[in-house]
Amino acid sequence: MNRQPIVDQIPALRRYARALTGDTWAADDLVQDTLERACSKWRLWAAGSDLRAWLFTVMHNLFANQMRRATRQASGGTVDIDEVAHELVAPDTHPGQAMDLQRCLLRLPPDQRAVLLLVSVEDMSYADVAKITGVPIGTVMSRLSRGRSRLQALLDAPAKAAGQPPVACTPVSNLHRLK
Repeated sequence: MNRQPIVDQIPALRRYARALTGDTWAADDLVQDTLERACSKWRLWAAGSDLRAWLFTVMHNLFANQMRRATRQASGGTVDIDEVAHELVAPDTHPGQAMDLQRCLLRLPPDQRAVLLLVSVEDMSYADVAKITGVPIGTVMSRLSRGRSRLQALLDAPAKAAGQPPVACTPVSNLHRLK
């Protein structure tokens, strides 16, 4: 087994894991779990197919399983993101400053966040994202559209609430790429 192709994918896996989890330690654990699973299930990868897409599928499934397990184990039920939104706001360094991108991404529903990151950051095609997430291409496009709209609203929200024009930030429309 030649491990170099897997090693070459580690930076992209780490980037995606950090965006998914929002925590460096959890992301590194997720990448390690992904690599362990990939090595133990190497026989399931079809030689000649897209190794990158397969590794991202493994990571996506592991993350989804961890989220389900955490939800089941949580005592006191689930937490509504809107109830704790005040805790997710970035500290203001300038009046009317918008929340930072990482915090806004973490406020997106996980399915929208995953699709947005795979298409925009990892530059994957809709077909690859559909294969990774296990949903139809139309669902990928819908989640991407809703995710972009929600992200734009989150990025603009603090500035609009203060009655000021939106703070200059990277426009979400630059993330749009037709695949």
